[in-house]
Amino acid sequence: MYEECRKANVEYARTFDRSKLAMPPAKHLAIVACMDARLTVEEFLGLRTGDAHIIRNAGGLATEDAIRSLIISTHLLGTREIIVVNHTDCGMLTFQEDAVRQQLREKFGADAAGLALMPFSDLHANVREQVRKIRECPFIPKEYPIFGTIYHVESGELEEVCRL
Repeated sequence: MYEECRKANVEYARTFDRSKLAMPPAKHLAIVACMDARLTVEEFLGLRTGDAHIIRNAGGLATEDAIRSLIISTHLLGTREIIVVNHTDCGMLTFQEDAVRQQLREKFGADAAGLALMPFSDLHANVREQVRKIRECPFIPKEYPIFGTIYHVESGELEEVCRL
């Protein structure tokens, strides 16, 4: 698959026209979203390359690293608004952390006790929790709005869950 991607890049680079985009996001927007391959965040939010910082991880979680990126985005690069995007049919809803740790221990023979996989069982509650974590960060300005949403993979619709 890597070789196919490399070939595609040759064609992409041949017609590349984005070298003049500014480093700060044009829409002053940062998004924390799940890594799920079905989510084309720019497409379903009507964004173009250069419009927003998009931070992705399993579950669209406001992890320490995601918050680090949001601090850099807001403090150094002009972002003034944040959207959290979770989605229906998320893999993070499908497993128990202890069971996966045990599987990893058995498969690899290494201690997985300290591995935080961070699954969740309630999608709406998870969205609210991620927004709360971001809002409580002392380095994210309180006047910057944070929106919590759920993308419905079945319909393409975006549901607002909360805003702070």
